[in-house]
Amino acid sequence: MTADKPLRADARRNREVLIAKAREVFDAGEFFELRFDDFARLAGVGTGTLYRHFPTREALAEAVYHGEVAALVDRARRLRATRPPAEALATFLRGVVDHIDAHEGLARTLATLMAGRSSGVAEGSQALEQAVTELVAAAVREGAVPVGTGADVDAAAGAVMMALHGIGAAHDRPGWRIEADQLITLVLDGLRRPR
Repeated sequence: MTADKPLRADARRNREVLIAKAREVFDAGEFFELRFDDFARLAGVGTGTLYRHFPTREALAEAVYHGEVAALVDRARRLRATRPPAEALATFLRGVVDHIDAHEGLARTLATLMAGRSSGVAEGSQALEQAVTELVAAAVREGAVPVGTGADVDAAAGAVMMALHGIGAAHDRPGWRIEADQLITLVLDGLRRPR
């Protein structure tokens, strides 16, 4: 399958079904317990269809990851379009924590599987970082985040991303949710302080 050749409707449906089933298995925390071929059976497609779309377990996990990132990036855009900038940033960051909380199995599986940082994962991280940078930049333009230069905006967005990565990595600690909420509050308070 090439990137520039669109999928037929039935092939696109099969791909979406496989991704949805993998996401369910991730959420249940059973991704590593299943043989890779079992995804085809669970999704109701043949193994040939599975391997045509996803030749490896990592390729399937990467597709799930891209779907998650796309949903978060879309949420950031919608918030930027409908809320005041500071509120949009805070709502987005708290929403990411809610997302990790609601999909702990997915977060755990992706963290384990993606430790190698494939190029596809790097692209997804860049898209998420760009969405965060745009939220921070909008808050700067509004004056809610007193940052000076474009480099300062990038540094502030980088600090936000570091906090989100840390929360994602620590999601299996006891009491992580309270700590994550406190960290988001600290990050937002830190951004509001004059430089």
